[in-house]
Amino acid sequence: MRTFAIGDIHGCHTALTTLLKSVNPAPTDTFVFLGDYIDRGPASRQVVDTLLLLKESCSTVFLRGNHEIMILEARDDALKDHHWQSYGGLEALDSYNASFRDDWVSRIPDSHWEFFRQTKRFFETKTHIFIHGCLDAELALKDQPDWILFWEPFWKIKPHLSGKLVICGHTVQRLGKPANLGYAICIDTNPASGGWLTCLDVNSNSYWQADEKGNTRTGEI
Repeated sequence: MRTFAIGDIHGCHTALTTLLKSVNPAPTDTFVFLGDYIDRGPASRQVVDTLLLLKESCSTVFLRGNHEIMILEARDDALKDHHWQSYGGLEALDSYNASFRDDWVSRIPDSHWEFFRQTKRFFETKTHIFIHGCLDAELALKDQPDWILFWEPFWKIKPHLSGKLVICGHTVQRLGKPANLGYAICIDTNPASGGWLTCLDVNSNSYWQADEKGNTRTGEI
């Protein structure tokens, strides 16, 4: 049984499907997705469809990212709607054949809204903590404030009081490789802007990467 973490997808469906083929998922595998499934890339709808299919064949954990927060807030708030546009919402709605001039909320399938709503704040095993962005090193996971979990950058992270290794996304690693602090690893490697989508085997520290052109590569942390 393998446990994988996959970083910020941001609408990059080609990178996602190429990456999954490289990893070759088995029914006994667990995939922990770190959030930010949508926006910026060209295929947010297709990404969510693929993740819902994967859920039927593997054990999956879907964490919430700040972009899931933005779309959920934009649904009911015109000001936050405009804010979301500037962070990749336009590209996301284009994948749903919608625009901000339409009743775009109804263009997104109910199953996708449910997917966004059911994303988790964090996930924890005996050895690892999985979050989207950052955490307060002195607080238990249940006490973490949302503004830290979803918005604070990786460079602010400190060793957690649990002693567990933290795996996160959110903060772009522009060199295209995971960043390892010893007590925390960030695997957002920027697929929506010409970088890579990363899948990390958290037990072996081997990783797979794919980009939107269908290229692949592997490495170790």
